[in-house]
Amino acid sequence: MSGHSAEQHHGVPGPLLDVMLPVTALLALGSLYVLLAALARHRNPAAGWSRRRTGWFLTGLGLLALAQLPPVAPFAHEDFRGHMVQHLLVGMYAPLALVLGAPVTLLLRTLPTDRARKLSGILRSRPLRVITHPALALVLSVGSLGALYFTPLYEAIDGQLLWHQVLHAHFLLSGCLFAWVIAGPDPAPARPGVPTRLVVLGIAIAAHAILAQMMYAGLYLGVRAPAEQIQGGAEIMYYGGDIGELLLAAALVTTWRPTPRPKRKSRYAAVR
Repeated sequence: MSGHSAEQHHGVPGPLLDVMLPVTALLALGSLYVLLAALARHRNPAAGWSRRRTGWFLTGLGLLALAQLPPVAPFAHEDFRGHMVQHLLVGMYAPLALVLGAPVTLLLRTLPTDRARKLSGILRSRPLRVITHPALALVLSVGSLGALYFTPLYEAIDGQLLWHQVLHAHFLLSGCLFAWVIAGPDPAPARPGVPTRLVVLGIAIAAHAILAQMMYAGLYLGVRAPAEQIQGGAEIMYYGGDIGELLLAAALVTTWRPTPRPKRKSRYAAVR
């Protein structure tokens, strides 16, 4: 977010926290995924684990690293257009890639049996059914943009490292939730049919476009930045959001497997 500069945090230089901690966390997460993928192949060589899934997950981590490191991170701190680039990377592109890595399925294949059963129980639980409802996922991922950019919230948290990280966590988690509900290969407690998911995705595309157009026009905007930055950020949000949602639609079509209908017996077979 604009206005944030390198600071001292309990004697630790700001750049160390802003660069080294994200890199270390992402490397640890990537290493853990690769180790679990190797364990899945070892336990069940016949089923194995898709290298494509591993590639998707590592791509998601790479996109998160790109968003948190130079040159994107300094650009995001100094310019609203950079903030919007960072938002798209953290909130749309990285979540889709991470979800396509099917991390929940990988956990189910590698956890001890009792823990895998507990995880399966959580996936079928009522609270998770509520959280993964498409309408709630839509509000958390797209609706929160209205609360951020068209209220005083953006200016209130601008330049504050803690709230900056909380905002990124919200973008990431809500983006992963929406991608999981719409096109995730992992099991979900109450994923609706493809037509319903396409409708929800269409609403998300329309809402994203409306918010970007309002931002470009400066209607009810709560962000204080030069006009060229606001309009440039709105264009990035509009076109970048379209690309992200088209990729999500492509993932939905790619991962969709129609349920086979039972074969109907012919009249001739019934007579015989």
